[in-house]
Amino acid sequence: MQARKGNDDAFAELVERYQRPVFNLCYRMLGNEAEAEDAAQETFWRAYQSLHRYDDTRSFITWLLSIAAHYCIDQIRKRRMPQLSISLLPDEAAPDPLPGPEMSATRREEETLLHALLEKLAPQDRAAIILRYWHEMSEDEIAASLGLTVSAVKSRLHRARRVLAEMWQKQQQPAGSFERRTHEISAV
Repeated sequence: MQARKGNDDAFAELVERYQRPVFNLCYRMLGNEAEAEDAAQETFWRAYQSLHRYDDTRSFITWLLSIAAHYCIDQIRKRRMPQLSISLLPDEAAPDPLPGPEMSATRREEETLLHALLEKLAPQDRAAIILRYWHEMSEDEIAASLGLTVSAVKSRLHRARRVLAEMWQKQQQPAGSFERRTHEISAV
């Protein structure tokens, strides 16, 4: 890798190649575009400073996203805010070519709900979910990225999926909604 030998042009190429996935991870973790831009810049700065420690037996993107995830987790802890905005769908996901207005509205509602539910997860659980389902990393890669054991990653993913499913079900059928709908129908 030429960047490890001090070739700044080679490192600039790495930045260009990986800036989108790094920014996307930071945005999903921090929920704010300006903070995500700052976090992405900090990630590349830290990677540049640590290139001599990069183990080329690992995937470069995994190593880079690990730096980004750790930085974002630190930022979340500094804020000590329980809720953060996270984008629901990866930018690479293409929407239906011509969804109807009802389908679009339903999809937006579901995206908003999932967005809100993801905000309630602990930072490392959120990072594990994002790395797994948006960046399609294996459990081994997530473990290496977050400094956890594979067993801990499996536990975090299982727990986070269970919590998300429980919260989803509660949100899909809020208390009293049946009575409210019955009342609304009888009022017509």
